[in-house]
Amino acid sequence: MGGGVQVDLHGRQALVTGGARGLGASIVRRLAGAGASVLVADVRKEQARELCEELRDGGGGEARFVELDVRDAGAVAEVFRELDGEGRPLDVLVNNAAVDVSKPVEHLTADEVTRVVTTNLLGPMYLCLETYRRMVARGGGHIVNILSTASNRTWTEAGPYSAGKSGLRAFTHTLFKEAQRDCPGIGVTGIIAGGMETPFVLERFPDADVSLLQSPDVVADAVLYALSVPEGSVASELVVVPRREPSWP
Repeated sequence: MGGGVQVDLHGRQALVTGGARGLGASIVRRLAGAGASVLVADVRKEQARELCEELRDGGGGEARFVELDVRDAGAVAEVFRELDGEGRPLDVLVNNAAVDVSKPVEHLTADEVTRVVTTNLLGPMYLCLETYRRMVARGGGHIVNILSTASNRTWTEAGPYSAGKSGLRAFTHTLFKEAQRDCPGIGVTGIIAGGMETPFVLERFPDADVSLLQSPDVVADAVLYALSVPEGSVASELVVVPRREPSWP
C-alpha cells in the first residue's frame, strides 16, 4: 500500500483507542491526514497530547485527546454522551487498544487474565455497543476492530491474549452480519495484523528480530483501505502480515 490509499474523510469524526503510540498513532496520523477530526482515546496523557500537538503544529490534521480507559463501561458511555451533547457524532471507530501478559498459564494470576481480556475483548465491545446503535440511528458509519494472528491460532504464553482476540474476531463477524441486516450504510471490518515494529511487541520481546516485523504504517493503510471501499461493498476482514510472519497461518 505504501501510503497510497486515497480516501476523503473531511467532515467526519473518528475515534481511535490506544491512539497515543505505536499502531494507534500511525492510524491517527493516517486518518487525520485524510481529513478526519480524530479523537485520540488513551490512558497515556502525555504521549496523546504530544501527538495531537504534532499534528496541529505540523499541519498534519486535526486531533484532540480524550482520556479513556476502555475497561470502564461507564467512562465509555460518558464519552458518547459528551459527543451527543457537542452534536458531533462518530463516523469512524477504530478499536486498537490492547495489552498482553506473556506468561505460561500456570503462572498467570486472575488479575492479569482479567486485565487482558477486559482490555482486548470487553473494551472494544463496550465501544461497539455505544457506537453501533448510534450509527444505525444515523444510517451509516464504519467500525474497524484491530485483531491479531492470535485470533486464528495461538502459541505458548499467549492464553489470555489469544482468547481475547479470538473472541473479538467472533464478535466482529457477528456485528458484520447484523449490520448487513440492520443498516447497509454501516461498514464493519476486522483487521488481522501480524507482528509490527511497535512498543507493544518490542517492550515485551526486546530481542525480537525486527526483520520479521512490519511497519505499523502498513496496517494503518489497511484501515484507510477498509474505509475507501465504494458504497455497495465492504471489506469484512483484512489480513496484513510480514512476508516472513512466523505465526501465520
